[in-house]
Amino acid sequence: MAPDGLIGHLNYWAIALLFLLGLYGMTVLNNLVKKLMSMNIMQVSIIMFYLNLAQKAGGTFPVLLPGELHPEAAAYVNPLPHALMLTAIVVSLATTGVALALLMRIYRRYGTLEENDILRRMAGR
Repeated sequence: MAPDGLIGHLNYWAIALLFLLGLYGMTVLNNLVKKLMSMNIMQVSIIMFYLNLAQKAGGTFPVLLPGELHPEAAAYVNPLPHALMLTAIVVSLATTGVALALLMRIYRRYGTLEENDILRRMAGR
């Protein structure tokens, strides 16, 4: 039988695993495109972490409809983390686009995207 702490926080364990997978790819992999993909995995795991923290059991949207009673503020879900993570998604997309453009320039210049080969060619060996 699994402990309740493990089952109750399974989503956080999955997010931590995704983050560690991205960190592993950033540090160990040699191909720059794979490093970029690993960076994106890390960014997604951080966004998922913040969105999981923003969840509230039984929470409702912070929108008042005509004719409804005004529930207490504790009944509403805070929209700020969601708005911030939407901004983080846009920044992540822009970062990925710029990185891909740089990778295209690196490939045209050095003919490879392997980090060791690029460093060797930059040193003139």
